[in-house]
Amino acid sequence: MGGPGEGYPWPWAVYRWLEGENAVDSPHADTIETAVALAQFIRALQAADPTGGPAADAGSGDRGAPLVARDAATRRAIAESRGLIDADAVNIAWEAALRAPVYDDSPVWIHGDLEPGNLLVRDGRLSAVIDFCCLCLGDPACDLIPAWSVFTDEARAAFRTALAVDDAA
Repeated sequence: MGGPGEGYPWPWAVYRWLEGENAVDSPHADTIETAVALAQFIRALQAADPTGGPAADAGSGDRGAPLVARDAATRRAIAESRGLIDADAVNIAWEAALRAPVYDDSPVWIHGDLEPGNLLVRDGRLSAVIDFCCLCLGDPACDLIPAWSVFTDEARAAFRTALAVDDAA
């Protein structure tokens, strides 16, 4: 692990190469097998002992924190996007999201950035999850992002089933 210096202000590390292509470029990312494998990874991560883990905060991009933590920045972004988007409709949707119940169970480990570029696929199967810079303890709903950013209908349903997603929670 390296430290900030020489014009680069953040910690850094060099790891061994992981085979695979990111899910952005792979036609195999949107499969039931990949969805179930990713759900198994998430369940294992959530089952890890949270003792001493960092809380969701600005260091994790507020991922896994209550939405209110992102309220000011979100309202600013909506206002700045007026004319590009229907800002009134987006504000209504944001207000509805803020009224949703806040996760109040024990925080669990979350990856926080399960976007297609952070999932590697090899030989038609999920081979690795990378980029743990947002890893923290928080609301497990944060790691449901792949349901919409990676998977379509059948794979999405398999992902939700494998995670036992509770729509009421």
